[in-house]
Amino acid sequence: MTESGSKLRIFKILKIIISSLLITVLLLFTIAAIRTLSLDVNAGLQLAHWEKTNNKSLVIDHHQREELLANFKEAIRIPTVSFSNTEINTTALLEFDRFLRKAFPTVFSSSLVHHELVGNYSHLFWVKGSQPELVPYMLLAHIDVVPASESDGWEAPPFSAKEIDGFIYGRGTIDDKNSLMGILQALEYLLLKGYAPRRGFYIGLGHDEEINGLNGAMNIVRVLKQRGVQLLFVMDEGLTISDGIIPGLEGPAALIGLSEKGQAAVKLSVSVAPGHASMPPRETSIGILATAVKRLEDNPMPRLFGYGPEGDTFEHLAHKFSFPLKFIMSNLWLFSPLLSRILERKPVSNAFVRTTTAVTFFNAGVKINVIPSLAEAYVNLRIHSAQSVEEVLDIIKDTVGDQRVKVELVDGFDPLPISGADEKAFGFQIIKKTVLDLFPTVTVAPAICVGNTDSRHFIDLTKNIYRFSPAWFKPGDLERFHGINERISTKNYEEMIVFYFNLIQNCDIRKLPEPHSSVHEL
Repeated sequence: MTESGSKLRIFKILKIIISSLLITVLLLFTIAAIRTLSLDVNAGLQLAHWEKTNNKSLVIDHHQREELLANFKEAIRIPTVSFSNTEINTTALLEFDRFLRKAFPTVFSSSLVHHELVGNYSHLFWVKGSQPELVPYMLLAHIDVVPASESDGWEAPPFSAKEIDGFIYGRGTIDDKNSLMGILQALEYLLLKGYAPRRGFYIGLGHDEEINGLNGAMNIVRVLKQRGVQLLFVMDEGLTISDGIIPGLEGPAALIGLSEKGQAAVKLSVSVAPGHASMPPRETSIGILATAVKRLEDNPMPRLFGYGPEGDTFEHLAHKFSFPLKFIMSNLWLFSPLLSRILERKPVSNAFVRTTTAVTFFNAGVKINVIPSLAEAYVNLRIHSAQSVEEVLDIIKDTVGDQRVKVELVDGFDPLPISGADEKAFGFQIIKKTVLDLFPTVTVAPAICVGNTDSRHFIDLTKNIYRFSPAWFKPGDLERFHGINERISTKNYEEMIVFYFNLIQNCDIRKLPEPHSSVHEL
């Protein structure tokens, strides 16, 4: 074969390869474009024929508004603080018990409601339904709050419930006395209007959620298990309505948590012979441990975006972004690696991409001129839905790669199961409908809850747990959560009451409607 013939053959092969690549790219682009224009995961059951119920409406008058705000403020003023696993404010918890009975007399006196104390300070309510064949559901909230001090820089004392420019300031206003008071206030109004549910339901108010719910929620679960209770779904605090927080998103989004990230506390330690600072070895216990910590920070856990509920989140929100983000988010099958690299740039969105690693304690040294024999560090991990505690622990050991560093699991638990969010998921669809009826401009999307709630203890009672509160979060509000100047607007608290008022009634339907797309009409 001549040299010119060989070149011609190579040219033809390259031409075929390039043409094939161009055709493939064009085909992928066409598929992606069609998907971008046609993808609509939000229609769901909104256009379907829902079972008719005689729902009562709630119009709050001036007197009721003054009363409900006064009750809410009084709840905030009671410092139900959980300081540690061994220290809670029992005096405040007893005071809160007396307050609830005074604030909601109809709830505590109605023949439809059975109330009991669990674990001395937690509350369990059973609201009897008229149709016992309907599987009950459960609403959760918690009484306790994290510590707060005015000296930290609060605009108003953290237990004053002071109202400033339409906002009530105080610890617990968004975590979680807003939900607690909203649920009970809604039930009080329903009972006063003569409401009797068809589907029975439980309300659980834990007293120690901020310290893992070991005596509150876990004892409530124990009581329900002893009675053979199974639940249709559980709804707890968790995610909220985000307005202006997600960059590029047009309009507010209500994110409903389908799962929670797992959690682990890992201890790293180095032990060496002690010595005098005047004759130091080449590496000290502190130096060895610092190197290990640096390796962990320089080598984050692998990207797992799309292997958990976070992929569905962006697909549900895709139509609310403008190009090119709309194009990318409508086609995560193609652009997931690209989006994960964008999201990992900021701490808030990085939490959706992977298991996060945070070194929270570093202890070493006893005297300025003594080389310490022991150095310890503690690492807090929030585990992605696609990983387990065991897998994460193995990665840490491989990353540290130093036999002198002892790696120990202090405690931890795997990510929670992922609850349903399709058109057959009763709890998700009822919450979604209630949100859209009250807030028509909001986009509803499933999501992952990066924090942990009392609801994680209920996984043996139901396969469907949802973490959502209809609190509105705007830019800057995320920092208020467990931070300073926690607050809620009086308007939003009133909206929360209406939300729970409607949600309870919406749960009375026997079953979800058929999706609109599968209903054939003449």
